[in-house]
Order: sequence, then C-alpha cells, then structure tokens
Amino acid sequence: MADPAEGSVGRRLHEAGVQTRTHTPPTLPTEAKRRADPYPPVVVARWGMIDAMSEHSRPDGDPQDSVSAEPPVSVVIPVLNEGRHLRDAVNQVLAQEYAGDLEVVLALGPSNDDTDAVAADLVAADPRVRTVVNPSGRTPSALNAAIGAARHEIIVRVDGHAEIPSDYVATAVRTLHETGADNVGGLMKAVGTSAFEKAVACAMRSRIGVGGGTFHIGGGAGPVDTVYLGAFLRGALERVGGYDERYTRTQDWHLNLKLRQSGGTIWFTPDMEVTYRPRPTVRALARQYFQYGRWRRVVAREHPDTVNARYLAPPVMVAGTTMATLLGLVWPPALLVPTAYAAGIAFGGLAISGGESARTRALTPVVLATMHWSWGVGFLTSPRSLGQEQP
Repeated sequence: MADPAEGSVGRRLHEAGVQTRTHTPPTLPTEAKRRADPYPPVVVARWGMIDAMSEHSRPDGDPQDSVSAEPPVSVVIPVLNEGRHLRDAVNQVLAQEYAGDLEVVLALGPSNDDTDAVAADLVAADPRVRTVVNPSGRTPSALNAAIGAARHEIIVRVDGHAEIPSDYVATAVRTLHETGADNVGGLMKAVGTSAFEKAVACAMRSRIGVGGGTFHIGGGAGPVDTVYLGAFLRGALERVGGYDERYTRTQDWHLNLKLRQSGGTIWFTPDMEVTYRPRPTVRALARQYFQYGRWRRVVAREHPDTVNARYLAPPVMVAGTTMATLLGLVWPPALLVPTAYAAGIAFGGLAISGGESARTRALTPVVLATMHWSWGVGFLTSPRSLGQEQP
C-alpha cells in the first residue's frame, strides 16, 4: 500500500500537524470471540497505547487530567454558515457526561453570517474550544484541518447543526474500546418540524426512500460499510491519509471505504443516535440528492466493485420511466411503467407515514419522487471531470 504522505491529502495532514505513516492494521477478533472476551489483547494493547500517547497530548501537563481513567477526546466540527446552530452544537459537546479531558476544534469556513462572531464568543468563554481556518469552505478540508490541530488520539466528528445525546462521546469511546474498530457511529435519526420536513424524515428512515443503510433505518450492532459522522482512532485516519479533499460530497462513505480496504472495521451501534434536521423545501431536498447522485457516480467510477442494486435503482428507474413515457406516446401500454412507479410511491408513502398528519402523508410521495429522481438524474449526468480536480 502506498504511503499516504505521498498523496495530496497526506501532505495536507502533514502540514496541519498529523504525522502520516504506513501501518499494518491489527487482526480483529471474531464476533464469537468478542462476545466471550469484550477486552481482547489487541484492544487492550491499542487502548494502552492511546493512554500512553494521550499523556503527551495534554496541553501544559495539567495535573488534573491524570485523575481521569478515561482517555482524552478531540471533537472536530466543520463549520460554514452555522450562526443559528453553532452555539447549541458546541454547548452540547461541552456538556457531555464524560469523565475524560475534552476539547472542541472548530474549522471555520468563509461564512457570510455571524458564525465567526459566535465562534469567537465560544472560544473566549471556554478554553476547551479552539478554531482553525478552512479557507476553501469544503467539508473534507475542514475535517482534515481540525484533525491536524487536534491534540488527542481519539477523534469524534460532530456537525455544526447536529443534536447529540449527553452520553454520545462516552458511548463512542466505550464502543471503540470494546470492538477495536477504526470508526464507530450510530443512527442518523431524521426528525422534522414542518409537515414537509416530517415527510422527508419518514422517507429517510425507510427502505423505499433510501434503499436501506443501517445508519438510516437502524439495526443491531455490528460491522457495516459506513456510519453517520463517526468516532475514530487517530492512527486509523493517518493510515489512509485522512479525508480525500476532492470529495465535496460522500466524503464519509469514501473514507470508510478506504478504512475497510486497509483492513479496518467500521462498527455501527444503535446506542449512538444523532438527531438530523431534514431539508425544509422541495428545492433544497432536490439539490441535496442531486449532489449525492453525482458524487456516488464518482465513487462508482473509481471503485466499480462497490456498485450494487441499491445505488443503481434510482438511475435505472429514471432511465426506464423516461423511455417508457416517451414510448407511450406511440404505444400506450408502455405507460404502465410510469403508472406503476407513481402507484408504488403513493402507496409506499402512505405506508411509511402512518401516524403523521394528513398533510405530511400527502407530501410523503412527493418527497419520495424528489429523492429518487434527483439522485437518479445526478448519477446519470455526473461529468467525468467531477472529482478529478485537485483541491
């Protein structure tokens, strides 16, 4: 495997302070062995190394840090135009029920609201909060900059508008310890306030809306392809060179792919639940899923072995429905295809929105169609140049 430091991302992490290096991942225990021995030797060894390294990561050698048996944690937050939500997001991190040392690193992009002023207030109010500059405003660049500035060996990612429970960090650290995984994460719990947002939440929590994905619809704890946000061991991030800054979207999925390809494990636990606020309008939702589709095509080009039916369903639906509709102009039986799709999302929308208001239930099929078509069109029209330019 090539040394991550040779790539552009590795250089950026190196410049930011992360010492990249090649690494041979440990052999993880089987599930049966993990149940029999929740603290296998490899995990104990890795945790001991983290404890030893964290002694050097504590600023100014604060003697009070040594009284905690919990390893110190750096929480990194990419921030752009989050003036409305940033204070609440940071305060809920600072209020975590976690006995170890905790710091928050905000990577500030070029916001056009009062985000910078809010961040300055937070830094002045609590010495655990620091900022780094992210001139590009791109999420993967922000994450690499924040990780490079972080002092500790455990990195927890949080978003500027995320809502996390008070035991989120403690659960992340415990799960890393128990599983020996490189990245652990949980459920992306979509919760809306308006009728439209609630319809989006219903769709995002359903198979007919997102095709599956444990972090969307839930499930039991275990290895998965990807998780929402995540908590990492620094060494795992160094091993793969951090986030690929070409990926404006799907950078989480791509990072987790690199971790798995390098021998690591991505672990889902339902105990780590993050409240996600859906897009508030059809236009915003369409733009979001159009970008998802475009960037998923980039992943498919670079890693064709990752393509599966779930990712191909939207573009196949768009192409098939469009062709059948055009054919139906001269051969009416072909119109059964778009009619069947419309009926499917109508009945499916009603099925997944039970218990919601009449307006939310009426909007759910519209949301499903918006997500499917935007994703599918984005995938089909994704230019080959996308993702090729270096940041």
